[in-house]
Amino acid sequence: MEDEKIVELYMGRDEAAIGATAEKYGPRLRSLSFGIVGDWQAAEECENGTYLAAWEAIPPHEPRGYLYAFLARITRHLSLNVCRDRARLKRGAFLQELTAEMEQCLPAPDDLERRLDQLTLRQALDGFLGTLTPEKRYVFLRRYWYMDPIADIARRCGFSQSKVKTMLLRMRRGLKEYFEQEGYDL
Repeated sequence: MEDEKIVELYMGRDEAAIGATAEKYGPRLRSLSFGIVGDWQAAEECENGTYLAAWEAIPPHEPRGYLYAFLARITRHLSLNVCRDRARLKRGAFLQELTAEMEQCLPAPDDLERRLDQLTLRQALDGFLGTLTPEKRYVFLRRYWYMDPIADIARRCGFSQSKVKTMLLRMRRGLKEYFEQEGYDL
């Protein structure tokens, strides 16, 4: 079923929308969540939470042309919340490692300023990603959006792990320079 038709079902408050969403995107959403939480049961819970959140968010949102991205964002946030809940009991080294990597090239958080600049920051990040080759953009997104381990990215791309690490280091440096040129304080 086409995304627009699924969104119309949501807009009409037809429960068949959830079934159509699960049929079309369920495995991808579950796989995305599993890559973050590392547990199939928690991944299924995040997937189901995504359907509930989509039901509550559509309307007023109408993600006709970007339904998967809309759902993936929800799934990712729910999965990260599961990790945060787990980390309260035991700090997760993997998330800390990714956070430490990105802290070096993202603007410092200032609540008021962060809220005001959120849209501008998103546009700047999109601009940076637009400067990357498709290969580099793929590596960057697999690491920092999907949170794939470096070994998995290397295997997917046919690169050595050291090449992936070097690419990521250079892209983080490039991102930092890009943000500085855009006027962000790091």
